[in-house]
Order: sequence, then C-alpha cells, then structure tokens
Amino acid sequence: HFDTLAFNIAARDTVTEEAYDRQSALPKIMPVAPAHQNFEQMQAFTQDLLVRQVVGDTLNLAVTALNHSHFFLALIKSCNAGGNPTEAEQKVAHEAQKDFLPAQLDEKFNRLEKEFDVMCELEDSVTSLGFILQALMQQKGQVRAAQIDDAGELVLELKTIEMTKPENTESSPAGRLTNSRKVFREGDFIHFSSSELQLILVMIASFADSLFKSVALYARACKEGS
Repeated sequence: HFDTLAFNIAARDTVTEEAYDRQSALPKIMPVAPAHQNFEQMQAFTQDLLVRQVVGDTLNLAVTALNHSHFFLALIKSCNAGGNPTEAEQKVAHEAQKDFLPAQLDEKFNRLEKEFDVMCELEDSVTSLGFILQALMQQKGQVRAAQIDDAGELVLELKTIEMTKPENTESSPAGRLTNSRKVFREGDFIHFSSSELQLILVMIASFADSLFKSVALYARACKEGS
C-alpha cells in the first residue's frame, strides 16, 4: 500500500500536459470536446480520487485488523490459550466472530475492550477516518456537525518521524515516531497533502502494530493464568 501510494504520487507529480494529451489521443477516440477534461481539471480530480482511495483503503485495513484480532482473541479465550483447540472450542470462536463482523466500528472497539480488556491505541484516529470518509462520499468533502466532537473539531492524529541527533557526534541520527494533529472544523473541506496521505498509512501501521501486540499480551496472560 505504501509503495503503491508513493508510485501514484510520483506519477501524478511528474506527468506533463503534453504526455496527458498524447495518451488521451492514442486510442483515436475520446470524450467529445465539452466533456473532455483538461490537464488542470484532471490534476484536481485525480488528487481528490487519491484521497478517497487512501482513506477508504486505510479504513478497510483497520477493520480487517480488528476482525482478525477479534477472531484470535475469541479462539484464545475459548481454549484458554491452549495449543490445540477442540472442535467445540473452535465453534465458540466462530460464533463470536459471526456476531462481531457486522458490528459498527465503535462497537468493535467497545467489544475488544469489554470482552478482552484490549485498548486500541489510535482508536480515535481510526474513528476519525470513518467520519472523513463519510464527508468525502456523502458531503462532497465538507465537514458537517455530525463529524465534529464537543470541541467543534474533527481530529486525525498522524504519526511522523522525528530525527534526533545523539550526543555522540559519531553516531547516526535516530528516528522516533511522534504525533501530529490534522484538524478540521465544521464547514472545512477535507484536504491532505501528498506527504500527509503517506503519514495516514504510517498511522494505520502503528495502530495495527499496537493492536497485534495487545493480542499477544492477552494470549500470554491467558496461558500464564491457566
């Protein structure tokens, strides 16, 4: 996902008007003049399309991670972290998963916390992605009252890399993840720069990493307590 996004951004940023016109004319058939989009129009359109695709794909990745994690957690719970769950124990996990899959995003988070004591780092940002996608798909990208919090904001917490120079000048600079807030208010239109789109993927990778570590901790606790 990250490499594909980087490729698409690089392609969009380096394409020329001449190359676009040449490619459009290549099949010898194209939209009639009033319907044909010029170079500037296509630059704006493809940027909007890329934003929708990245937000949608990222949200799908988050939901997939939650669904897989829940199944593992349910299986671990049913067999008390045993190595070979019985058919009956597998059936219990599958029934729990069947009930979990159609749940809304906020309900998925609530169930993981209530049933397995799993707290999801960046839960608010994943939820914000859902509101952002809603605004993009249903409101032409404009943030409305339904998407803002009590402070009047729709906040997406991104992860950025901060380089720190060690005291020992012979050592290479070290990088660490830090938080960066992207804030929208009612009436704002959703917009992300190319680098912010890439940071959305960094954020979701950090979310998944934390989630999977929590699953491992739950498994270990069950095994040690059995």
